[in-house]
Amino acid sequence: MLQKAIPILASLNAEETIRFYTEKLGFTSVANWDGYVIFNRDEITIHLWPTDDPEVPKNTGCYINVTEVDKLYAEYTPQGVVHPNGKLKNMPWKRRQFSILDNNGNIIHFGEDTSGEV
Repeated sequence: MLQKAIPILASLNAEETIRFYTEKLGFTSVANWDGYVIFNRDEITIHLWPTDDPEVPKNTGCYINVTEVDKLYAEYTPQGVVHPNGKLKNMPWKRRQFSILDNNGNIIHFGEDTSGEV
């Protein structure tokens, strides 16, 4: 029944968020309805809703399952977006992951399954 989840994060400024997600993260901007923005990259869609409260994005985030996490990490590291405490590493829950902070303060974790199970 369930097919896919789409994270909805908070945005403090639509234009800055569009620049960040397209220029630094390689997403395509597909919509901007009065500050409600939508992005796509590969099979992932992310929505961001407008807020004036800078505390909101500090408390929101999402986890994105990926393949080739090392390659994505190498792409994002020079962009300066990797969280200081979110460097690429193997986690005890059988994921190799890293984390970024977007321009609003939302945390996004990118992880690849390392369990060897299909």
